[in-house]
Amino acid sequence: MPTLKPVSARSTLLSLLLGADESFLSPRDLVAAAGAVGVAEPTVRVALSRMTSTGDVVRDDDGRYGLSARLLARQRRQEDSIRPRTVAWRGRWEMVVVTASGRSAAERADLRTALTDLRLAELREGVWTRPANLRLALPEDVATGVERFVASPAADAAELAARLWDLAGWSQRARALLAATRTADTVERFTACVTSVSHLLKDPLLPVELLPADWPGDELREAHLASRTWINELRRGATSGAGSTASSAG
Repeated sequence: MPTLKPVSARSTLLSLLLGADESFLSPRDLVAAAGAVGVAEPTVRVALSRMTSTGDVVRDDDGRYGLSARLLARQRRQEDSIRPRTVAWRGRWEMVVVTASGRSAAERADLRTALTDLRLAELREGVWTRPANLRLALPEDVATGVERFVASPAADAAELAARLWDLAGWSQRARALLAATRTADTVERFTACVTSVSHLLKDPLLPVELLPADWPGDELREAHLASRTWINELRRGATSGAGSTASSAG
């Protein structure tokens, strides 16, 4: 089993909202579900208040909480990592070369983050690449000041991929998370599901020809989808149980 960092109240609530099959959840829903994975009601309510003020969540006319536009974009990115849109790979590589100069340190850092999020790897400073097996669309702010090429490496492509990405490290962590998603412990399973999202975002999504034979990427994606279904069932059960308790108390 991996050593998993505890999930904060904010991360717990965002995970419940990001994985929900409904656009908005009531405070009762969120309190009950978070309670089922070990987050106390006062902590949940304080976190919701802070998340509203920072623009992480919004409230509808019925007082239910939903994701802000910024977090909806994050949700779409997560979905892309869980259900990746790949194309047949024919040995070609995407290459993005940064040509603009004069960027501030903050702008350079933002560009690096954006290119990494697109699953490009830095071959050398200002030169980013990856196999051309994804429907790669550069956002306007990234496309400005770069040139894009398609090329084929002269060296062995699998060797190049192994140098650009820590495939062994990613695989080892993925297998540890898979083990944790199968535990009977509710809190640990929830934590593993939340952690697996961020790990899947780091999957380089390479063509199968460039991956180790036992690559666990698809297996982790399937486990995450199963865990997400489990979390929604857990939430509904917790809410139903909270409602029954309240009715009995009344």
